Amino acid sequence: MARIAYLAVLCAQPAALAGFYTRQLGLDPVGGNDAGDVTLTDGSFNLTLLRNRPQLREPHQENGLHHLGIAVESIEATLARYRAFNPRGVIVAERGGLQHGEVRIHDPESNPVSLSQRNFGLPAPADRVPRIAHIALNALDTSLIFDFYAQVFGFRELLAAHAARRQEAGYRNRHVGDGHSNVAIQAFYNEEEGFEPRFGIAHIGFLVPDSKAAAEAVQRDGASVTPRPARRTQSEIRMRDPEGNGCDLSQRGWEVDVDQWVRPDAA
Repeated sequence: MARIAYLAVLCAQPAALAGFYTRQLGLDPVGGNDAGDVTLTDGSFNLTLLRNRPQLREPHQENGLHHLGIAVESIEATLARYRAFNPRGVIVAERGGLQHGEVRIHDPESNPVSLSQRNFGLPAPADRVPRIAHIALNALDTSLIFDFYAQVFGFRELLAAHAARRQEAGYRNRHVGDGHSNVAIQAFYNEEEGFEPRFGIAHIGFLVPDSKAAAEAVQRDGASVTPRPARRTQSEIRMRDPEGNGCDLSQRGWEVDVDQWVRPDAA
């Protein structure tokens, strides 16, 4: 089954940021290149820190959380579903290996999504804690982005964690899961407490054994932390890493599939 297995971050100093994630969240370095890119893993997720440079030829080149990648059983079958969903969708070859997928497609709002039939150069996934378990996307049309992930990749809609919120007038957020990670598709234009208006990937989230202890440790290592609003059901702390990337720290866990949650004591 398709699953989110990769995240690319454009960085000013990949090696320094890699050191932070290695020290504070237990990620392992698994490779780099002469351009200064560094790849880390939490055991199942490829987190690639790309040194921002013109040679990357990215449509959007500001530093920060850039694009996600999905491990699929068959790129050919995935592209067939993508063409059915969007006959005019752009498909681009990528370099493969640890730092890239083999093919890139784009969601309906032009955000890149890398595809890999080789699990982004990593061995078979092995869940552990801490690990990445959440990605938040800010979108103009949340239902259209939901349809993209459901129809192209088979992700399932998640309803339990936000059942009460869905009854509120004007609530447009959607939530999907791949059985491993939670994806929140948030309306870009909203006034919700704690919302950060960053288009595309807004933040990620780490499952941790103790969010308070993790927050204290990352602060000593150059990050900032802010408590999440009390009504949030799946995360307690918003961290900003030393380059300013948003990251939730959660010991409550996330809903990742229908009637399925991941929590630190069961990962």
